[in-house]
Amino acid sequence: MITRGEMPQVRRVCVLAWGGAAVSWELSTPGRLGAGLASCAAFLLLAAGCALHVRHALMSELRRVREIAGAAQRAVLRPLPGRIQGLTPAAAQLSASRGAAVGGDLYEAVPTGYGVRVVIGDVRGHGLPALGAAAAVLGAFREAAYDEPGLGGVLVRMERALARHVLEQDAAEEFVTVLLLQIAEDGSVRALNCGHPWPYLLREPRPLEPCGAPPRADPGRGVRPAAEPGRRRRGGAVAGGAVVGSARRRTVVRSLDGGEVLPPLGVVPVPPGLPAQDCGQLWPGDVLFLHTDGAEDARDAAGRFFPLRRVLAELPADTPARLVAGVHAELLRHTGGQLTDDVALLALRSDRNP
Repeated sequence: MITRGEMPQVRRVCVLAWGGAAVSWELSTPGRLGAGLASCAAFLLLAAGCALHVRHALMSELRRVREIAGAAQRAVLRPLPGRIQGLTPAAAQLSASRGAAVGGDLYEAVPTGYGVRVVIGDVRGHGLPALGAAAAVLGAFREAAYDEPGLGGVLVRMERALARHVLEQDAAEEFVTVLLLQIAEDGSVRALNCGHPWPYLLREPRPLEPCGAPPRADPGRGVRPAAEPGRRRRGGAVAGGAVVGSARRRTVVRSLDGGEVLPPLGVVPVPPGLPAQDCGQLWPGDVLFLHTDGAEDARDAAGRFFPLRRVLAELPADTPARLVAGVHAELLRHTGGQLTDDVALLALRSDRNP
């Protein structure tokens, strides 16, 4: 199929072919020069008309193909609802394949009787060739998330769906990195991680308590920093993560670390009865930012990696949608719009009552 970028070249070839044939025939035919030139002009006009007709037909076909592809892609990565059991989600996806809206990255968040269950994953490879495996894994999650009482059962059914897909496609191998989260009504977070990057937790620092005030529960309990122990920096107090401090706001960015990381799905069988890991608490106003490795692995022209943690600390997080859009824009600016891997971004803010 001829793509939109190839259409100008096809049009030029058609015009040159008609023009060359017309000029050669007229110049090789004896007769007056004026009549020959008039015939050449007529042939050129006819060639231009044919090229415009071909262009119009190709553009119409391209629009139809894109409409069909867009509908199929939206069926794989469905738009998230505006609210899920007191959580406000926002997501974005960037494909490394030109003209594709989705690729090998996947995400979903669904309300269940066990809490909000969330998945984000990354299929081996990128672009449209990885779309089939992503659809198989997502379909299994959307069904199992409502039925299975534990995240381990959800993971087993996702692994079975991936194995069936590999068998049907007669593929040599296929694996998917997956992060499963369960956010209960009380804000407790449990997770199972199969080779995927841990999400970031964005939290506003607590104000200082007045002297003599009774101690209260630590909102950060259970959240393990992924970086070095915190240091005091100019403009804000650090608590194990990146901090931006100003009169407007100060945000602490930490890694939500749930401990053990399992191999990706499809590498080794998932053991039965796998218990989920405790990842602490998501308090009102907290934001979880999930991403695939294509975000932090993206490089600029000088080979520097995308500083996702610092960008999260500096961007305004008034709404999850604005935060995701800001990271999306910064990522494209950092790479100059030339991505080498698919990227999925998902933000979840707790808007529940304290």
